[in-house]
Amino acid sequence: MPEQRNRVRVETARQVDTAPGRPADSPLLASRLTPAVPPEPVVARPRLLRRLDEGSAGPVTLIAAPAGWGKTTLLASWVRLGGAAPDVEPGAIVPDSGDLSVPPEARPVPAWLSVEVGDDGDRLWAYLAAALRSATGSAEDGPLPDRPPRPEQLEVLAATLAAADRPVLLVLDDLHRVADPAALTGLEFLLRHAEQRLRLVIGARAGLHLPLHRLRLAGELTEIGPDELAFTDDEVADLLTAHAAALPAAAVHQLRDRTGGWPAALRIAALAVRGQPDPERWVGQFGGDQPEIAGYLHEEVLPTLDPAEEDLLRRTAIVDTVCADLAEALTGRADAGPALAALAGTGGLLHREDTRPPWYRCEPLLADLLRADLARLPPDELRDLHARAADWYAEDGRPADALRHALAAGRWDLAGDLFVAHWPELTRYDRDPVHAPAPMTPTAEVIRADPEVALACAAERAYAGDLPAATSHLRSAADHAAGLPVPRRDRFLRLVTALEVSVARLSDDPAEVRAAAGRLLRTRPAGATPTRVPDSAPTGAASSAPTAGGGGAADDADLRAFTGTALGLVELADGALPTARFVRARAAAREAGRPRTELVGASRAALLLAVRGELRAAEQAARDALGMPPCRGWSCRLDCAYAYLALALVAQLRDQPEEAAANLALAGPALGIVGGWIGGPGTDAGDDWPAAAADEPVAATVAALCRAKLYRDSGDPAAGQRLLVRAREALADGPSATELAGLLRAAEAELRAERGDLNAARDLLVGASEPVLAVAAAKVELLAGDAAAAGRALPAWQSPAATSWPLPVRLDAGLLDALLAERAGDGRRAGRILEQVLDLAGPQGCRRVFTRAEPPVRDLLAAHLDAGTAHFALVSDLVRGAGRSTARPAAEPRDTLDEPLTERELTILRYLQSILSNVEIASELSLSVNTVKTHVRNIYRKLDATRRREAVRRARELRLI
Repeated sequence: MPEQRNRVRVETARQVDTAPGRPADSPLLASRLTPAVPPEPVVARPRLLRRLDEGSAGPVTLIAAPAGWGKTTLLASWVRLGGAAPDVEPGAIVPDSGDLSVPPEARPVPAWLSVEVGDDGDRLWAYLAAALRSATGSAEDGPLPDRPPRPEQLEVLAATLAAADRPVLLVLDDLHRVADPAALTGLEFLLRHAEQRLRLVIGARAGLHLPLHRLRLAGELTEIGPDELAFTDDEVADLLTAHAAALPAAAVHQLRDRTGGWPAALRIAALAVRGQPDPERWVGQFGGDQPEIAGYLHEEVLPTLDPAEEDLLRRTAIVDTVCADLAEALTGRADAGPALAALAGTGGLLHREDTRPPWYRCEPLLADLLRADLARLPPDELRDLHARAADWYAEDGRPADALRHALAAGRWDLAGDLFVAHWPELTRYDRDPVHAPAPMTPTAEVIRADPEVALACAAERAYAGDLPAATSHLRSAADHAAGLPVPRRDRFLRLVTALEVSVARLSDDPAEVRAAAGRLLRTRPAGATPTRVPDSAPTGAASSAPTAGGGGAADDADLRAFTGTALGLVELADGALPTARFVRARAAAREAGRPRTELVGASRAALLLAVRGELRAAEQAARDALGMPPCRGWSCRLDCAYAYLALALVAQLRDQPEEAAANLALAGPALGIVGGWIGGPGTDAGDDWPAAAADEPVAATVAALCRAKLYRDSGDPAAGQRLLVRAREALADGPSATELAGLLRAAEAELRAERGDLNAARDLLVGASEPVLAVAAAKVELLAGDAAAAGRALPAWQSPAATSWPLPVRLDAGLLDALLAERAGDGRRAGRILEQVLDLAGPQGCRRVFTRAEPPVRDLLAAHLDAGTAHFALVSDLVRGAGRSTARPAAEPRDTLDEPLTERELTILRYLQSILSNVEIASELSLSVNTVKTHVRNIYRKLDATRRREAVRRARELRLI
């Protein structure tokens, strides 16, 4: 805030101190009327400053968050900067003095009040009077009462504010400290009747006595909460740099995750990390049990809660996420749902996930502290909490969580039963870390009596990522197999083998996955449909392998779903495209009733089906996958990323670029795409390549292909080319990735050819034998003007073998064949081929091959309309779409109509493209034949045509159809 304004406020405060009728021992402090200077350094946050600028144009802006979220610092910085967000670079250090405000005549007059504990109505309005006098320049005997005003005083004050030359922007910091609702009644009246000349910007924690719901409903409330106040990765890096505490980007991201972006914790971390000999290791161990963090939470955050709320938070901290029913089971409180909603709303201590019913997650550092408090509970009480959680999760169909809590509670019988009943769902399919301490280990007597308990322990440790412990439990279990009766032993050894598959997959050992899967599949019931295991283990399998013939139809479905998913994931990690395997695994998982396994199969199958051009099946599988996770509480970001990628590819092949870009953006975070894409504006080579590319080469490559085509369509083929080069370099060489590498080479060659670099395009396709590369080579030659070479390169797309090609490749080949026939003067053959291509494209809705093709394709489609087609509506739409979507600017029409066509005439004009007679057109439109003839005559006159074909040609030149 400018220094001059500060002096005015000091004088105002002094004058009020001696006001008649005020006790001499009740001075007003000028420091409460001036923004406090925040602790240095303060990092400017332009995105939040802009939010305040935008919000302060309306009646009320509320910054609501718990202690330590930077409310006061943000407000003080904003007032001192005068709202100059656009001129402040991200990461700039805000100086502690100086006038940085914009010209005062361009902004409302600011006034500041810091509310303190114990402010009653009299005290609050004394300070409000001083703040408003400072802003309006009113005298002490003016219409500004220094105690709660009477109704007539409020009316005078509202009229005075309404008549002011400039609005008053009143910043009220820590307004939650006002405990008396009546004290704020006057403010509410002024807001309603000052004709928007009073604007409030409020910083508070919770419990405000203002009509927030009414303001929200009226669109008069701007809210900034913890989600927006949380520091981003870039802001964390700026804060660390300002504290001379540099960290690598990965450690910055980890620190942001551990703190949830909580500003107070980040400042504490920035001060502490400077003296650490190994900062990265220190960040990995940073948590709520740090003395400084724990002290702040105990002194500033927890005291704001009543004992019942604190007990609710502590008891529910035993689980990672909680819903109302689970909280009720853990606490016995019937009102747990509203209490959770309150803590997530105005309290800001819980993060509400976007699910139905709502699930809540505690802020990470607070959760650490609460769990440390839980560990000090009596053992019996702690085990009871785990047992309650285990029972609830088991009833809710979440076996992985139920198993973890059953083991922690010492419920060995429940743990064993859960594993035997749900083993296919107790394997990990995502990369998100699981912060789960090892539960107690069962005694030797327990294992001897029930060896399945050891398998349950192995499954839980493998799920948590502790593979050495999982292997140790597996060995312990195997020692007890010999003493089991034969039927149980066979089942037991089958479960051991299933765990070996999981451990091998999580250990990135594809050879052992195939070997263990082969052993597991050999235990399928007699007469079951054979399942192929590629490169399976040698015939000399482990001696502990179970015998065949165990289990029934349900067990067989479990085995097919489990092994199919495991083998599919291994092949996917090698860069292969195992579409059929995931389709079968998904069907088996649905048959067995295994939703987690079905989600993996559905999401992967969706993307692979989209790559093959089976768009309807891909879209359905993707939407099925996206419909499953929210209700189960799974960590499934990667599964959703595959589904969103599938939808992006489907949208792109249907020429829906906005939809494709939106779904691609939704898939980005799970693939590690945060800042942007390599090749895009402002990026450097390698900076933004998906972090998950090494583990998920197929997803990363398909994402790169989609983004490259979006760049091309937006007029930046160079960026698309750079991205494809990076993707091709990142894709590991190997026989499994041949098809994926071919897609990249073909797309890059086409972009290079379009940019005129024909030699480089040809070099990429030298020795091409795969269909996609052969089709790309034909495209390149056609662009070079050598139709004969294009014809020689074009593969036989109508042969029986071509039915196994991806649909986009077949469509490209067919369309090229039609263009070559047209160039050769064989229009009839071109029309027959084009009709076959439309037969293939129509059912799946593939449009891009037509709409983003070269201009001759539009002419071919237009001629096909004249000749007659079974796909009249589709071709008409494609003709219009090809004109709009082509990457090159469309030719300008030669002239315009002196008299425009009416809507009815345009409708009939579209029908004139067909082979329908006037009588048939009249029947289609429910008009009389004479009416149609009249419209046709008008069309001819306006288009200066004498017959139907001439009118259609003229309309196409003018882009009317």
